[in-house]
Amino acid sequence: MTPARSRSTVAWVLLLGALATLPAFTVDTYLPSLPDVASDLDASPALAQLTISGMLIGGAVGQLVIGPLSDRYGRRLPVIIGLALHVVTSLLCAVVGSIEWLIVLRVLQGFFNAAAQIASIAVIRDKFTGSDAARILSRLMLVIGLAPLLAPTLGAAIAGVAGWRAVFVVLAVMGLVLGLVVLRWMPETLPVERRRTGGMRSVLGGYATLVKDRHFVALAVLPGLGMALLMSYVVGSPFVLQEGYGLSDGQFAALFAMNGIGLVVSAQVNASLVRRVAPIRILRVALVMQAGFAVVLLVVASTGAGGLVGLLAALWLTLAMQGLIPANASALALSRHGEMAGTAAAVIGAFQAGIAGVVSPLVGVLGGDAQAMATVMFAAVALSIVILAVATPAFRRGGWHAGAVGT
Repeated sequence: MTPARSRSTVAWVLLLGALATLPAFTVDTYLPSLPDVASDLDASPALAQLTISGMLIGGAVGQLVIGPLSDRYGRRLPVIIGLALHVVTSLLCAVVGSIEWLIVLRVLQGFFNAAAQIASIAVIRDKFTGSDAARILSRLMLVIGLAPLLAPTLGAAIAGVAGWRAVFVVLAVMGLVLGLVVLRWMPETLPVERRRTGGMRSVLGGYATLVKDRHFVALAVLPGLGMALLMSYVVGSPFVLQEGYGLSDGQFAALFAMNGIGLVVSAQVNASLVRRVAPIRILRVALVMQAGFAVVLLVVASTGAGGLVGLLAALWLTLAMQGLIPANASALALSRHGEMAGTAAAVIGAFQAGIAGVVSPLVGVLGGDAQAMATVMFAAVALSIVILAVATPAFRRGGWHAGAVGT
């Protein structure tokens, strides 16, 4: 890679990473404020948690609506509008007077944030393909990985000084800055001649094409199950580590950051591996290894073996493997339908937000303890292996070959 191209790639990773990180920051920065939100708005913990799962559901719907629009009108316009409305909903969240309205606004916030996530993935497909796309997506994980490293600590600091409502003011400022950056530095990557035309029939036809492709659906579901695994940890860990093991806010934030580092490191390992190893090979091995670590996590959580150290070690290994999975699955899925990358990215994003929004509350339903969290995480990775084995040739003879799932 030439120095000029390398600088260009770094610029794209930073820009698209900032866009892709907005939904994660909007969730993670707000996490430490949940108890204060429940107290201030006289709401139960369950209703307060709906402000998180509601955003995920809104994001899932937003992906499906905005994705086809990005294939028709280009990448810039939808993301600019989405960022503008993110600013508006963030400011409204800052002055809301009831938990019900906060839930509604968070659903809308998730819907509008979907534009940023779609743009980050679709632009990569516009400019890169195959292993290059997987490599760029992995580099993107380096930027996205900053969210769990920085967001909870930042959110706790802001709320500690100015209250939880100030968190939403900061999120509004982030959206405004991102919008200005997109206006100034993000060119349109989808030429007019490559845009899809037609109305609702064309949109539905695009989704029908994707849904009929079982290999695409299988690959697109994997990032969703991975997000379900991560969000099960995000939702369950405050109760498991702080209430169950008595960790302080600072200790919890430090451990949260350590797990974020694991995700970043594995994503960078993946970015190097895809230069020499086919993405499908990495995906297959990573899922099997993650399943093994998840079994250990479930045993430790169920028996108490190893105490807190054993739990944290198994949790770190299980989460770290996630950096090797979504980028490869997404790149392989997108490679099958490059002619409608926005719509394909929308389906992938909808699965990510929707599956996570439905699955992660099961941690609370099952008891909210370490065993419940580990059970849901193990179920997510086990289902991923079953889907990859049944719906693709990845575990069959010849499935190791580059492009085996992409044909």
